[in-house]
Amino acid sequence: MFTGIVERIGTVREITARDGAQRMVIGGAGLGELPVGASIAVNGVCLTVVESGDAISVDLIPETLERTNLGALSPDELVNLELPLAAGGRFDGHIVQGHIDSVGTIARVDIDNHQGTVMTVDVPEDLRRYIVEKGSVTIDGVSLTIAGLTEDGFSVALIPHTLEVTTLGLRKRGDTVNLEMDVLAKYVERLLKVRE
Repeated sequence: MFTGIVERIGTVREITARDGAQRMVIGGAGLGELPVGASIAVNGVCLTVVESGDAISVDLIPETLERTNLGALSPDELVNLELPLAAGGRFDGHIVQGHIDSVGTIARVDIDNHQGTVMTVDVPEDLRRYIVEKGSVTIDGVSLTIAGLTEDGFSVALIPHTLEVTTLGLRKRGDTVNLEMDVLAKYVERLLKVRE
């Protein structure tokens, strides 16, 4: 389990195709210390470390490539990284599984003197039912609070710190982002359907 509090930014060093899948090598401070078999969230996607040295390697299977934006990455691009929450660790953010629901598209990025930077994201129609104002959402692995609803998705207000320590400060209109909707909303929906 993750919390959506990005711990560091890594750099994609290499991507190699492997029978419909891909192996991605990611470098960054301290990553080589992760053991093989460890979990890591890369842009919000829970992956398994398959090689470790001065960098780590992770495998992207077809399901991951189809459901996330990881397949569109190129060498030298930056990615958000988070290690799983340690038992007894501090719980900031919200419950994040690292199971991406879909890819959204950034519709706007506006700088507002009162709210900071406001990012508006268009969301696939089947996921919009999980969006509530002041609810939680994960964008590229970053835990955020929904500031407002739009016809096609939602907006979030980004403080300068978030823009500095995550890749969201690099995002612009038209970019795709990984979305994980709040798992609690999905459980509530499922429980209500069972009771019908």
